[in-house]
Amino acid sequence: MARRHILKMAVTCMLVLVSAGLFIIILLKLSNTSTADWLHVFWSRQNKSTPRLSAGSCVSDRRCPDDHFSFYMQSGAADVVAPKICVQNKLVLGSVLNNAGPGINVLVLNGKTGAVVQSDHFNMYNDEDKPLIDFLKNIQQGSIVLMASYDDPSTKLTDEAKKLIGQLGSSVVQSLGFRDNWLFVGGKGEMVSSNFEKLLRNDKEKNKYQNWPELIQLEGCIPKSFE
Repeated sequence: MARRHILKMAVTCMLVLVSAGLFIIILLKLSNTSTADWLHVFWSRQNKSTPRLSAGSCVSDRRCPDDHFSFYMQSGAADVVAPKICVQNKLVLGSVLNNAGPGINVLVLNGKTGAVVQSDHFNMYNDEDKPLIDFLKNIQQGSIVLMASYDDPSTKLTDEAKKLIGQLGSSVVQSLGFRDNWLFVGGKGEMVSSNFEKLLRNDKEKNKYQNWPELIQLEGCIPKSFE
């Protein structure tokens, strides 16, 4: 009798799980949302103090005019989840691709085609900023430059590096602080848009993730004929 009761309970549990799985699949198809993003929503509601985010999907499905590139950016979350950058709704920088890391993440695009020219990340807490300075100086004229912070973007950031980033169009890099969350889109030659920048200060009274502020997002359309 006991074995029969246990078997009955097991069958019931399996039916419940199968039904729940089918329900989730239906919801995913209806909403065109990835499984990872559904898990992100679930876990973020369960634990508000720990960032649990989708690492591989592009949240935005933005459509831009034919003479523009669409982009979506997400800063890092604390020192747990790396930032990500999507261009034309395709992931081009992030932890899944293994090309994102602590500090300042930089992505360089061809201003005419939108193709990825180069990407790198520079640790601004443990390392000096000379590699970043050299990288910025070698960016070709007419390139689009996207930057996303992860953990700390500013401790080793010198005035020279700030000046170079300012020349790309940044208006807040001069005041960038310890563990601030920062996103920026600019360009070598002519500024893309002064609106493509976002900053969230590290504030112990307002931080979502203990010693780090909440992640930030930025999206928009960049004109192609950028020279």
